[in-house]
Amino acid sequence: MLEKLFTKILENIPSYITDVERQVLIRKNLKQVSPEELNVFKSKINEYLIKMRELNASDIEIGGTTAKGQIWFRIYGKKEPQPEFGEFSIDQANVLCQSTLSDKHWERLLEWRATDFSYVLQNNGSSLRWRSTVYFDMGNLALNMRAIADKIFPYAQLGFSPNISKHLSLLHEKQGLILITGITGSGKSTTMDSIIDANNQSLPGHIVIIGDPIEQIHPSKKCIVRHREVGRDVLSFKDGAIQALRQDPDIIVVGEMRDPETIMTCLEITDTGHKVFSTLHTSNAVETIDRIVAECPPIEQERIRSRLADVLKVIISQKLIPTLDDKLILAKEVLLVESSVKAAIRNNNTHEIYQMISERGQHGMITLEQDLFRLYQNRSISKETAYNYANNKTRIHELMTTE
Repeated sequence: MLEKLFTKILENIPSYITDVERQVLIRKNLKQVSPEELNVFKSKINEYLIKMRELNASDIEIGGTTAKGQIWFRIYGKKEPQPEFGEFSIDQANVLCQSTLSDKHWERLLEWRATDFSYVLQNNGSSLRWRSTVYFDMGNLALNMRAIADKIFPYAQLGFSPNISKHLSLLHEKQGLILITGITGSGKSTTMDSIIDANNQSLPGHIVIIGDPIEQIHPSKKCIVRHREVGRDVLSFKDGAIQALRQDPDIIVVGEMRDPETIMTCLEITDTGHKVFSTLHTSNAVETIDRIVAECPPIEQERIRSRLADVLKVIISQKLIPTLDDKLILAKEVLLVESSVKAAIRNNNTHEIYQMISERGQHGMITLEQDLFRLYQNRSISKETAYNYANNKTRIHELMTTE
């Protein structure tokens, strides 16, 4: 049935038509099939997604010019092809990728050459979710889908000190900016969801989550939780954050501070007395502060440093590290913005902050290198892994040689 449908859609498309024009013709033919036939493609993708869950794979890759026609999984950090699923031609993979797209997301793909969306699969009474993106790769389509945990990771297992937990909690602190940073795939969303869930269980209030796309759905517990998806419920992170001010929130979650306008908006709404959580693609606390300031025009940077020093409360920078038993474990750097840190931000002395973090473990702070060393001492990771994942190679060497 699957092969017949591929043939039906692809057989009359001339080989000399390429790139976007070819995708448009595939889309036109795909729109001619019946809903039952379209479900054949979706069922095939769902088959892969169920297998993902069984293998604890975090990501799936379909399509693209150099994928060798195979389906790829990332399992415990390693992305490898899965030969048992067979091989597809490039055009067959194009059809599979397109079958996941609504008309709205198809239009966005044509306009931006990429589109993000949530994918939901009902399985045994549970709603399983994936954060998905379809994008162009040398004129063909590629699909990445990242599994969203069906259960929220327990906050207690994140390992924050009681002092840091107070600053993350609406129960103890009603305002301030908390940033969770790290590269793509470092578990930022998992940490964020754990923190939001802890707040959802601790104090009656209102949480507004702005995501692109929305990943974890938080049921209302002690808080009422609103979910606003960029492109579906709101036009941008900036618009969602500004609109949230008129929605009586206690906590505003801005999925990502991805541009100067969103960064400035997050600082401004925090300054109005709200608790704001967001993420950045930076690898440590000092880089995060410098990046925020650098995103602003030079004439504005002194004012931004002052405002950031006033509103910033905590930065959590994290990585997922391969363990000795080929799984992944969280390593993190935690900065608490105390008075001396505020002064360093205001005076553009951010180079002093790393040392402050390393010396104030009693306040709950920890550098990434100290946390890697802890994991090594606990025999969770190897010495080589600790060196490989450290940001500050000199410091990790010092810690290892004083063991």
